[in-house]
Amino acid sequence: MLEIINRSNDPYFNLALEDYLLNRGDIKEDIFLLWQNSPVVVVGRNQNTVEEINQSFIQEKGIEVVRRISGGGAVYHDLGNLNFTFIVNDAPSLTLDFTRFTAPVIKALETIGVKAEDQGRNDISIKGRKFSGNAQCRQQGRLMHHGTILFDTNLEDMEQALTVDSAKISSKGVKSVRSRVTNITEHISSPVSIEEFQDILSSTIDKNRECRELSPSELSIVESLRDNKFRRWEWIYGFSPPFNVRKSQRFDWGSIDFRINVIKGLITDCKIYGDFFATGDISIIEQQLIGVRYRDEDLRQVLEHINLAAYFPSAYVKDIIELIRK
Repeated sequence: MLEIINRSNDPYFNLALEDYLLNRGDIKEDIFLLWQNSPVVVVGRNQNTVEEINQSFIQEKGIEVVRRISGGGAVYHDLGNLNFTFIVNDAPSLTLDFTRFTAPVIKALETIGVKAEDQGRNDISIKGRKFSGNAQCRQQGRLMHHGTILFDTNLEDMEQALTVDSAKISSKGVKSVRSRVTNITEHISSPVSIEEFQDILSSTIDKNRECRELSPSELSIVESLRDNKFRRWEWIYGFSPPFNVRKSQRFDWGSIDFRINVIKGLITDCKIYGDFFATGDISIIEQQLIGVRYRDEDLRQVLEHINLAAYFPSAYVKDIIELIRK
């Protein structure tokens, strides 16, 4: 396995690096990298940024905002958080296997006396408290899996930077972000630095790994991708027109929020937000619904010809129609 050594703390660069490596068809071996960001809120690909952040707080604290290319919910990073990324060759599939990539994290923690376990659809926890959230995406036969590791993060800043969906709080029976997350440092008996844990994790993933840094030409490409995509307002916030229909619901597989414009009975615009994990590009469904009459039978005719499992895991056509039309 190839480890790309990345010492950058620039969140825009680091998200661009993942995108670049995922689309490097000439690199045939599996890749992993460990990296850290300066304070930033990272929103999921399908989320509405303005509804996920505490704008006044992040401006006051100088916290950046960036959008990643994978699904899932918004997360907070700072230098007390360690991120890990795997990019591997993968056969097309509608299922998302997280345990394959969380196992090395759990094993590495065992070596420092911390017992962790997979929890829910995409988390790792210690004594029922989350310290790692994970997400995935697929492109051109390659799978990217990445996750966070709260090692010694400022949890107070994290709580204030993120605007938590009240439906998410009530559905899990918790009162705040702080009450359901934890840092690894709270559970180790002997001091271990984040740099020491990074070395332990790298060796756990592959002790015989090949390591290299980016070449000057690769560095230039990633910097260009950072500046022309990941730093741009259009990517981070996007354009969200006013919608006259808004329907949202939380399912076991994630939340979904439809924003639809209907003029003279026809859908003229559609935007879909949520923290679900999609193996397909959600904009395909958005485009398919434009021009469709806003009634059950017409929606059903369109949705039944779409493989919904590639976009909304475990969803049924009737679930989506009931949500849009309820």
